[in-house]
Amino acid sequence: MKKFSVVILIFMSSLIFLFSRCNQNNDQSDIVSPKDSSRTTVAENGGFASQAKWGEHLVTICGCNDCHTPKKMGIHGPEDNMDIALSGHPAQLPEINADRKDIESKGIGSTNMTEWIGPWGISYTANITSDPTTGIGNWTEDQFIYCLRHGKYMGSPQGRSLLPPMPWQNFSKMSDDELKAVFAYLESTKPVHNIVPQPQSPVLAMKK
Repeated sequence: MKKFSVVILIFMSSLIFLFSRCNQNNDQSDIVSPKDSSRTTVAENGGFASQAKWGEHLVTICGCNDCHTPKKMGIHGPEDNMDIALSGHPAQLPEINADRKDIESKGIGSTNMTEWIGPWGISYTANITSDPTTGIGNWTEDQFIYCLRHGKYMGSPQGRSLLPPMPWQNFSKMSDDELKAVFAYLESTKPVHNIVPQPQSPVLAMKK
């Protein structure tokens, strides 16, 4: 009988020990260490260290530099001129010298990839740097989101429609968080003062 009591005592002690360890682990699972907290913050930014860094990644993979960054000649041919990144069509460049009636029926882009001729006339890629007067430095986040959601210039319901080749229809499918990240990055870019020309109507639509 005495031997049986000892066995019971050992068994009960083991249960109490295991139970206390489980409670301790459950309590600790509710505690978020600073390291875990930073990991959560990074996850909220698409896995990047900040919202702006996430936006820079999105701008890069979406090909925004392809049109919005003027080109310069490098050792392997035309390459992005990152000194004036995302500043749109350079104001000082002369207009394409071509038969617009012929080209508008086919479509063509300039060698700088910032000026485009097609059935819509001539369009110029916008300055989307943080410059407050010629870029988007004075835009609100809501304006930026509306612009890409609805294809309206300056993010205004009364604004003109964005012209080809701007693929705003694709960007309109981005989530609010993604668009906010892109805006945060563009707001952090170097401001480049560059007055982009206004688009021109197609010659076939002009009054004679």
